[in-house]
Amino acid sequence: MYHLVEKDGDVTVLHIRGELDALSCTDIRPVLDAIVEEGKHTVVVNLSELQLIDSSGVGAIVSLYKRIRANGGEVRFVGVTAQPLAIFKLLRLDHAFELA
Repeated sequence: MYHLVEKDGDVTVLHIRGELDALSCTDIRPVLDAIVEEGKHTVVVNLSELQLIDSSGVGAIVSLYKRIRANGGEVRFVGVTAQPLAIFKLLRLDHAFELA
C-alpha cells in the first residue's frame, strides 16, 4: 500500500494505492489520525488506484469518515472502482458515503 497526502488550502486529498488490508492498516492509521487532528473540514479520499480493501481497510475508512463528520467536516471518496466498489456496495456504504 502506498499513500500520499496533498493539501490545497482547506482541502486535504489522501491518495491510497494498492491494497488496504489488515497488514497495511497499521501504516495508514497514523496518517488518518493526523488528518483528523489537523482539523481539516474537507477531506477527499482518492481510491482510483486502490485494488483491494478488506474489513480492516473499511474500518479505517469508516473511522476517518465518522471522526471528520463529528467535527463538522465532509469526506468525499473519488475513483472507487472494481473490488473496493463492490465491497462498498455490499456493505451499503455507497449510500452513506459521497462517492464520485
